[in-house]
This record gives sequence, structure tokens and C-alpha cells, in this order.
Amino acid sequence: MKRIDLNCDMGESFGAYRFGSDEALLDCISSANIACGFHAGDPGVMRRTVHLCLSKGVAIGAHPGLPDLAGFGRRELAVSADETYELTLYQLGALHAFVRAEGGSMRHVKPHGALYHMASVRPELAEAIALAASRVSGELVLLGPPGSELLRAGRAHGLQVAAEAFADRTYRPDGSLTPRMQPGALLADPAQACEQVLRLVQDGAVPVEGGGALPLAADTVCIHGDGPHASAIARAVRDALERSGVSVRPVGS
Repeated sequence: MKRIDLNCDMGESFGAYRFGSDEALLDCISSANIACGFHAGDPGVMRRTVHLCLSKGVAIGAHPGLPDLAGFGRRELAVSADETYELTLYQLGALHAFVRAEGGSMRHVKPHGALYHMASVRPELAEAIALAASRVSGELVLLGPPGSELLRAGRAHGLQVAAEAFADRTYRPDGSLTPRMQPGALLADPAQACEQVLRLVQDGAVPVEGGGALPLAADTVCIHGDGPHASAIARAVRDALERSGVSVRPVGS
């Protein structure tokens, strides 16, 4: 039986500001990437999201980002390798404490936004993130794009790694994601997202802008929790996978 993990970025509310439909999303996914307070989230949100994940049986992962609440962690900052190690370790430690306090365990790590993209191509930042994760626990799974520096660094530090694709983003022919500011970068139609995910799981390829297909092997598929259509996309994708006989299970299980 084919299998795939469905992951979602969540816990991104902050103070009085509410983002996403986390509870509805948790009924559809197998893994949650919880914001750790730097790009989004706060202690109360982290605690509540951890509790929800454990009550729903969803695997918990850390979603560390750059310290940029105003930019939602999607703007590049000039961080060194040492700073990247420290900010990653700090955030993993914070979430790890909440998970342990609730009686659970942390399964994986997925950097957020600009940090994810920077570390995917910059070996020194990938090394810093993998080192921080390995020092928290050698059992953690590190998520990153297929063929990225993140996955290479994770393997080098003895971590299990998982190649990630996206249900709600479009791809360019070179394998990169279409930049968010460009038309057509985001998939808002659940039917289009389902088509992309099913093609990925069944054929090992995704459609690309301009026509054609890109060979792509992935262990996990992300649905962004902050999108206005996130819960509809998540439900449609989960149902489509199950109708096609695909098992939805967390990475590392």
C-alpha cells in the first residue's frame, strides 16, 4: 500500500490575533508543525496546540522560524550559522518542554518560511539546524525539500529525514516553488490540490507552470494552515487519498 504523511503548519496565532482553523485541520492531517514563538505563536498558543494534537492523535513537530513576527518569518535575515543554531535550539527546547509537560513526544522538525528556504541551499545554515535537532533528540525527523542541503545535513548528523512537497503551492520547471508574489503561486481550489497530491503519490511527479511535469519523490505533503482555504483543501486531499487506497501516516512511524 502506498503511504504519505500530511503535515500542516499551525499554532500561528499570537496574543489577541487568531490565524488558521487548527482544530478542523487536525481532523485531516497526520503531522502538525507547531510555531515556536519567533515568527508566530506564543506560550499559550503552543500549549493549547500541543494539547489538541495529543487529543487528536496527530504527530507533533517543531516549526522554528526567524525572529520576525512582523514579517511572519517570510523575510530573509542576515543570520550566521551560530545564530541559526542558537535560535533553532531555543525554539526546539521551548516546544519540547510543552510536549513533555503534556505527556507527549516530539516527532519531527521543519523550519519555517525564509529559514526553510535559506537552509535548503546554504550548507552552513542546514548544518546548524541539523546539529540543533540532533542535540535535542537523535530520534527527530528533519523535513526539507527533496535533494536539499537540509536533508543532506540531517543524514550527516544521524537523523531520519523526510522529503517534503506542497499541496497548495505550484512548482516551476527547475523544481523551485513559484514565488508567492507571482500570480498562480498558491492553489486555492481543493480539486487542484487533490490532483497535484494524487499525481505526486501515484506517479512521482507534479505539474509545473507552463505545462509538463516535474519528477518529484516525497515522504510528506504540506498544507499551509494560514491559508483561507486550508481546511477545505486538507479535507479534500485526505478524502481523495483514502479513496485511492493511500495510507496517511506520520513520518517515522
